[in-house]
Amino acid sequence: MGIRVNRGMIVGAGLLLASAATAQQPARSVQQDFEAATALDAGTDHAAALAAWEALEKRTKPGTRSNAIVLVRKSNALMLVGRRDDAVAAARAGLEKLPATDATLMGDRYDAYFTIGGVAMSALDYAGAAAAFAQAEATAPAPTQKLSAQLWLVETQIFTDPAAASTTLGRLYAQAATMKLDKSVTAMIQRRHTRLLLNQGDFAGARASAVKAVTLLGGLTTSTNLQDVSARSDAAIALLLYKNPDEARRYMAMTGAGRLSKGEFDPASEMRAPDCGGDAGLKPDDVAVVEFSIDPDGSVSRAAPVYATGKGQVGLAFARAVRGWSWQPDKVASIPPFYRYNARVEMRCSTAFERPSIGSSLDAALEQWLAGKGAAVPPPPEGTQAAALPQQRAALTAAEKASPSSLATLAAVYRLMNNGIVSREETAELARRGLTIATAQSAPPLARLTFDVAARSGSMTDWWKPAVVQRLLTPLLSDPAYAVDPQARSAIRLLIADGIDNGKGGEAVIATLRPVATDKALAANDPLRVGALIRIASIEQRTGQVQAARNTFADTGLSASQCAIMDAPPKMVSDIGSRAFPMEAMRWGFEGWTVTQFDVSADGRSEHTRALLSYPPFIFSEAGSKFFDTAKFAKTYRPDGGLGCGGTVRRVVFRLPG
Repeated sequence: MGIRVNRGMIVGAGLLLASAATAQQPARSVQQDFEAATALDAGTDHAAALAAWEALEKRTKPGTRSNAIVLVRKSNALMLVGRRDDAVAAARAGLEKLPATDATLMGDRYDAYFTIGGVAMSALDYAGAAAAFAQAEATAPAPTQKLSAQLWLVETQIFTDPAAASTTLGRLYAQAATMKLDKSVTAMIQRRHTRLLLNQGDFAGARASAVKAVTLLGGLTTSTNLQDVSARSDAAIALLLYKNPDEARRYMAMTGAGRLSKGEFDPASEMRAPDCGGDAGLKPDDVAVVEFSIDPDGSVSRAAPVYATGKGQVGLAFARAVRGWSWQPDKVASIPPFYRYNARVEMRCSTAFERPSIGSSLDAALEQWLAGKGAAVPPPPEGTQAAALPQQRAALTAAEKASPSSLATLAAVYRLMNNGIVSREETAELARRGLTIATAQSAPPLARLTFDVAARSGSMTDWWKPAVVQRLLTPLLSDPAYAVDPQARSAIRLLIADGIDNGKGGEAVIATLRPVATDKALAANDPLRVGALIRIASIEQRTGQVQAARNTFADTGLSASQCAIMDAPPKMVSDIGSRAFPMEAMRWGFEGWTVTQFDVSADGRSEHTRALLSYPPFIFSEAGSKFFDTAKFAKTYRPDGGLGCGGTVRRVVFRLPG
């Protein structure tokens, strides 16, 4: 007999291993070990729970029902100790062998999908998380579990497929109507509704929904927990965007943001806005609010988008930038833990060193080659990517049916894997298929590389970590297919450099990029060479090597108009001082800061002023911009003989008197 499971308890005493020789039986039965591992799972010693499941796994026969149950249970323990890739692998392996018709295992299937979704979400693979949470919803054994899956499904769909999020929200409300829920759970549903409306631009609806969520949690009382803080912050953002600043500041005041009793939540030295451009195509007008948590060691343990203009990928791109921020541990120690959890910041991208997209160069090479072979890639969808997905899947199916290894199939694979609704796991599988076809069809190295990179990184949950990027992509440099091609080897180095650049130092990044900048096989204006030089200049500037940065930027052939690469940045000769402090913020007792970017005109005035980072969100953004709008700078000559410069960045900290 096997372990008989009713989620959360053992209903049988069957043994996983039967032996005719009772003298050879272990001192403890497998069932007893299973019960012990289950008890450890319910505790806080996740390492002990993992060890128990791993020991039990060795006592079960691979491929059996019992082994599959153990794998699924082990996957959750793996996730809790931070071994995310292993957690997903164990969950997938367990799901493959769990009998689909066994209703008693619905809870295990649900848990496995939830583990996969949680790991994908933490990696900001919201498309993959949405797919997993949808499967969790379909396999949920009880109404409460179905509701939980729907809550997280909506959260991820907001930034991948808003139309689907609206549909899921409808199911969520219908499910909630059949249950007697605590007000805090009803408030969670209301908050999902608020965020969906915010990101759809319905600020009036978001305001009403957000205020309702706060009311469900007890209103604007002095009793505050983390859910209260997030709900009130949602309401403040909705009210600010709805142009009701006085009411917004009342809600923000009750979050505690900008009102620390001790310590200072200042911009970290590695707290940088992402560059405009790049593979996400960030634009200067894009704005997002990102929520994150800071660990005691100063690293960001979690980052998630709350609100973003434009497409959902914009919010995810900003959240990925936040994930690389860090603080000095002693600075973090002075901030009460309550304020380190679910902190929020308003963000825009920087135009100082706008970087070309490496992915776009790879895509252009592939599309040009396919078009030359008579297999032009279908144009991107005019509507949403979600709406285009069924058509793209159908196109791939038709192409494969006609000829699985044809260029038409390759074009269909490429278009589908570039749809933002497709999960990273599926993207990796599509990329592997594409790489096989591209290799067989003798695709040029740069065209083939787009599949190779996606195949290597797509299946890794920690694909964004510098060490993982280095390990995954460095072997490509010695691959003969790429090493002999100047553009392919340069693109690989740029991808590695972007992956390992964590904003600290930069020697290793420059060493990776320098061969691209000096590669005589590349034309002087080759986008890859220019991209390398821009990145090097950016690192040199932030590490204080101003002259080197100026020389490097001059090599790009671009206009040297960046304030950052001048020997002496423009000197401010007049400012408005304390008059910059917003009276509304002073009245409510707020403190905060902005990191502001602006250009300096020929007559010494600031232009195109933008708050790159602002804390609390939307409170000081306008004040930070106005501070420099009215400031006067000394005339400063650019290296090319002109006056003025662009893209300078200054911080403004707003402190209350006393």
